[in-house]
Amino acid sequence: MPETASNLPLRGLRVLDFAQFLAGPVAALRLSDLGAEVIKIERPQGGDLCRSMVVNDQRLEGDSLVFHTFNRGKKSVAADLKQPADLEKIRALVATADVMIHNFRPGVMERIGLGYDTVRDLNPRIVYGAVSGYGTTGPWRDKPGQDLLVQSLSGIAWLSGNANDGPVPTGFAMLDVATAGNLVQGILACLVRRGISGKGGLVEVDLLSSAIDVTFEQFTCFLNDNEQQPRRHETGNANPYQPAPYGLYQASDGWFAFAMTPLAKVAELLGSAEIGAFPQAQAFSHLNEIKRIVAAICATKPVQHWLDILEPAGIWCAPVLDWPGFVKTDGFAALDPVQTIRTPSGAAARTTRCPIRLDGQALHNSAPAPLLGADTAAVFDSLQTARA
Repeated sequence: MPETASNLPLRGLRVLDFAQFLAGPVAALRLSDLGAEVIKIERPQGGDLCRSMVVNDQRLEGDSLVFHTFNRGKKSVAADLKQPADLEKIRALVATADVMIHNFRPGVMERIGLGYDTVRDLNPRIVYGAVSGYGTTGPWRDKPGQDLLVQSLSGIAWLSGNANDGPVPTGFAMLDVATAGNLVQGILACLVRRGISGKGGLVEVDLLSSAIDVTFEQFTCFLNDNEQQPRRHETGNANPYQPAPYGLYQASDGWFAFAMTPLAKVAELLGSAEIGAFPQAQAFSHLNEIKRIVAAICATKPVQHWLDILEPAGIWCAPVLDWPGFVKTDGFAALDPVQTIRTPSGAAARTTRCPIRLDGQALHNSAPAPLLGADTAAVFDSLQTARA
């Protein structure tokens, strides 16, 4: 547990994590970071599928680095929910829980006997969190809810990249992480309500709704623009609804970002009469032409040359860093965002910490993900002790 475990706001809460892969486990991870006891319920044969997931050969003496990333600091109970005896033990555990999270497809938990209505009868105070890909109704409800697939279906992949590129998805599971955040918000809201009314609640989130939500600025523009597909810029596209020069530009030795800036100021700082000939009102209607001029000028000098001109003038700009460059910066060091966990086998792995600070203190938790079923006996024995 973290060094500040005794002071964390969710200390004393019990969370049952039935989820696999990313959105559900990340939500449970954040609750653990904030002090909750999180018990991961896994299949006895193999457990969470992430235990066997290896990305770029990243293993820790036989363990999956991905699994530790999503599940550090949790406990593990192995139970076969298809076996009546195991299911009965889990039902008894549900009766002691404050929060329950799952990401089975719609209808699966009902068939198992752990749907919301059943669980609410067992424990009226429980907050029940359910994650799906596309919601519980409609023709897509049974499609696989995977991040890249939802980015593709939701139109997100057509927002990034330049006009002549194909669709460009994000290079990380953006929607899983966003959905996890939405789930945590809903759970915490229900816990606050429970403190007033004594009753729990049902929190349902899905990746497709998260896709719409994270693009709400651009999607609102789309809805109010006769539902016309946004036109990506031919050069330096970063947001199809932002006028020139907004975007990324290649200098002679790298790239930098150029945010919102009046055209007259751009023309002055870049020394371009061509740009100065465009009125500010044409910053959007002639954006591709303006951005081509900006790009040609920026390509002639190094990144630092342009930053030295733009930043003193109050222009919002920044170098485009890769990760090796980013981790060497003073900004990265000031956040101190990395912590080391040590796996049950003794291997050390560096990972990120919780991004939240409480009472001025960053939250660290060096505990690894658990071995499959490591806490089964202790957790079930505690139920027997409580009954006695």
